[in-house]
Formats: sequence, structure tokens, C-alpha cells
Amino acid sequence: MRLPQPLTRGRLERRYKRFLADVTTDDGERLTVHVANPGAMTGLAMPGLPVFLSRSDNPKRKLAHSWELVKLPTTLVGINTAHPNRIVREAWEAGSIAPLAGYAAIRPEVAYGEASRVDFLLTGDGRPDCYLEVKNVHLSRAPGLAEFPDAVTARGARHMRELAAMVDAGKRAVTVFVVQRGDCARFSPAADIDPAYARAFAEAREAGVEMLCYDCEVSTEAVTLRRPLPIAGP
Repeated sequence: MRLPQPLTRGRLERRYKRFLADVTTDDGERLTVHVANPGAMTGLAMPGLPVFLSRSDNPKRKLAHSWELVKLPTTLVGINTAHPNRIVREAWEAGSIAPLAGYAAIRPEVAYGEASRVDFLLTGDGRPDCYLEVKNVHLSRAPGLAEFPDAVTARGARHMRELAAMVDAGKRAVTVFVVQRGDCARFSPAADIDPAYARAFAEAREAGVEMLCYDCEVSTEAVTLRRPLPIAGP
């Protein structure tokens, strides 16, 4: 997935009200920018970290700039949670997600479950409909370990129950965890952050919901799905 070009580099001053951040660009301009990420962003929102911003020319936007990437000592991390759906769709269209090969069509935002919408519905002759949920991952508290979630997510636990119900109804259900960083080698639910989500994850997996995880190659030009990561747990 190509990022808007060119990106503006700066340093984070502070993140606040979840969706706002103040950034001083390398040219010395101070900007208030949109943060498309409702999570805690643990380890990624420390003042002084180098960040990269995109700019929109849409006159209806309240804030022209959006925070896209943060640079850590070992890796670039994508923090925009609006991107993983596009990353997965592009990878599926390119045939890069082997477990999802063979479907003929993909539809976004299909109603299902308890008044929810699944990220994608895959369909194809001779195959069970596949309900596909995409989750953004950027948390890493131990070397090489990617974790989700980074904050309590009742919505995420509900999605796990709804996907399990699809399996029970004879459909296929898959969750793809997209790790927007390239320095992790494995994935696990963050049970200490959200025990209810971890339980829902384990129960859904036991019920037949397929769990997939991929890391990404992240640069200032693009974020691209790269390789599958092993998932801890039953």
C-alpha cells in the first residue's frame, strides 16, 4: 500500500485527546495533526520520537496532516489504523495470502452478527463464504513479540464471538492480524491488558475461527504485507 507522498518528517511533542498530536517539523513548523489510532500506542507516543506525516488537500478536513509512521531505533512502525484493511485487500488481490486463495470476489463492510459489519466477505463457487476480520497490531513490549490489543476492546471480543457464530452456521471465519512493523517474529494476545479479549480469542480459535498474522515491510513510501508470523496459544 503506497503512502501519500511526500511525507513530512518531524518530532512528536505530545499526543492528546486520543486523536490529536502536536508535531514540530524538521523545518521548525509546529503542527496539530490527526491521529488515526484510538489505542494506547504504548511505546510509540513518547515525546521526541521522529514521526512522518501525510498531508491532505481536502478543504473539508479540519486538520490537513495525519500521523502515519513513527521511527524507533530498530524499525519504522505504521500507526494509522485505517490502513490494514487496504493492506490486506491489496495482498489478497495479489495472491499473497495463501490461506485465502481461491475466492473469486471480495466485498467490504458486510452486515453480520450483532448489528456489526465484517471487514470483508470472500465468496466463490464451491467454497463456504469467508467472513474476514482485520486487526491492526503495533504493540511490542518484548523483543520480537507482537501483541494485540494495546487497550481494552469490548468490540474486539464481540467480533470474536460473532465470527465463532459464523463457523457454527457452516461458514468460514478468519481474523488477520496486521503487524505494521518489521521487527517481530511471533504474535500473542495481550492477556494482561484485556483478559476478556484473550478468552474470546481462545474460545473462537477453539470453535474453528482461523487466526492469521503477518508482519509488514514498512518504509516512508509504502506499507506492504510481508510474511506470516506464528501465533501463540491453543
